[in-house]
Amino acid sequence: MSHRDSVAPVVPALGKISPEVFQNVIAPRLGAARPEVLAGPRAGHDAAVVKIGAGRVMTVTTDPLSVIPVLGPERSARMACHLIASDLWTTGIPPAYASVDFNLPPHFDDDTFTRYWNAMSDEWAALGVAVVTGHTGRYEGCELSIIGAATLIGVGDEGRYVTPAMASPGDRVILTKGCAIETAAVAASLCPQRLAARVDEEGMARLRALESRVSVVADCRAALRVGVRDRGVTALHDATEGGVLGGLVELARACGHDLRIERAHIPLAPEVRIACEVLGVDPYTSLAEGALIVCVRPAHAGAVLASLAGDDIVAADVGEVMKGTGRVWVAEATGGVTTLDSPAPDPYWDAYARAVREGWR
Repeated sequence: MSHRDSVAPVVPALGKISPEVFQNVIAPRLGAARPEVLAGPRAGHDAAVVKIGAGRVMTVTTDPLSVIPVLGPERSARMACHLIASDLWTTGIPPAYASVDFNLPPHFDDDTFTRYWNAMSDEWAALGVAVVTGHTGRYEGCELSIIGAATLIGVGDEGRYVTPAMASPGDRVILTKGCAIETAAVAASLCPQRLAARVDEEGMARLRALESRVSVVADCRAALRVGVRDRGVTALHDATEGGVLGGLVELARACGHDLRIERAHIPLAPEVRIACEVLGVDPYTSLAEGALIVCVRPAHAGAVLASLAGDDIVAADVGEVMKGTGRVWVAEATGGVTTLDSPAPDPYWDAYARAVREGWR
């Protein structure tokens, strides 16, 4: 046996590809270059912005659709809608149109699909989104939990959109809700018995309530009411894979500046911390959909916090944007500083797969 034959192949990590693969493989090869594309694919950008004339822009984003077995088809569909809508709302332009593609496993029967689609349609309607095209089919090789993808499109005034590139040194950094929101929300249904052994009834109720908060749609609406660019919000980014710290790194790389963050100011609910301990994941780097990162001009930071509080959305000023090259400097409670220049692999996927495989309750 040769040395080459004896070396085990490297298995890529689950979840999003690494920034290096994106930068080396995808970013240099994006088809035709068109001048109307104001913001295209880039790490830390949740959606694209395309100029369509007459002072108007089109915003576009695409994300997977999934079924999380412990949530069932209806709850999974509603969460999927909000995961995609959240990305588009971070441009400052609300979604209006959807293209939906389903590549279903052969065993995904008509009744289950009907339940999923009915719930999805109802949620699209609640979000003001019209489904305008799509595709649906069953195919060998398709498995749960990813069953397709959707593209959302919004249209709005050119002066109303924001991108992470608009964040500037001196801007305050605000974070809503806190760490590992989606991780803890799923854990509440995945292993409630394990959690109940360590979390009291009130804490369990708060964990179950997180499912309805796995979205930044309301967060974006509240922050944007203050204004955009020099009148308020300069950048929005939802923390998903890689958690809150991963989202902050993505934002830093996208704007090309550094972020100075106080870890002690990042909200982390006690029951969320325990849920992460049960799963064996780091709450700061685990799946955090529901947490919105907001960059805002200093003079308007108080107004953004007040607007969020008025909508019953927990938020905290966690740091500031500084001149730099795209790093995150995390001031630790011990007095030290941790420097981050790339997102850590998200531990959620392996933890979830293990819990399912071992039949956690």
